[in-house]
Amino acid sequence: MTLSIRNAVSGDEGLVFNFIFSLAKYEKLEHEIKASRQDIARDLFCENPRVFCEIVEIEGKPVGFALWYYTYSTFAGKHGIWLEDLFVDPEARGAGAGKALMAYLAEKCRKEGLARFEWWVLDWNKPSIDFYKSLGAVMQDEWTVCRIDKEALKALSSYKISG
Repeated sequence: MTLSIRNAVSGDEGLVFNFIFSLAKYEKLEHEIKASRQDIARDLFCENPRVFCEIVEIEGKPVGFALWYYTYSTFAGKHGIWLEDLFVDPEARGAGAGKALMAYLAEKCRKEGLARFEWWVLDWNKPSIDFYKSLGAVMQDEWTVCRIDKEALKALSSYKISG
């Protein structure tokens, strides 16, 4: 079995979008998808992208992806990688594709002297939590995710300093 990882390229936006949709379906979040294939193409394949994507293939067939971007830790004084999405087709799981993607990004961190490799995992997703722990991941239970979006984002953005 031949397993390989490649950078997503222009023309892969449909493939990436399908992986995103499959991930959303697995997480029961299809209703949250607002992105389009055009959004993916615009953001991944522009002149100066701020988000990146790797495709994992088995015998030349795409079976999964990792979508990520750089972060910065003020405490460490170094950049890191934030894994936004990781997905492997169910029929390809257990073949090492997910681990290969994670190892690829870990190696990227090491080669570039980055401080961290981080991501979220849904607290109900025991198979993924077990997988990540098997890789050495430590759950950061003392942190709580905060989000401002939709109307709250609009309201906060309209705040003006007076005086």
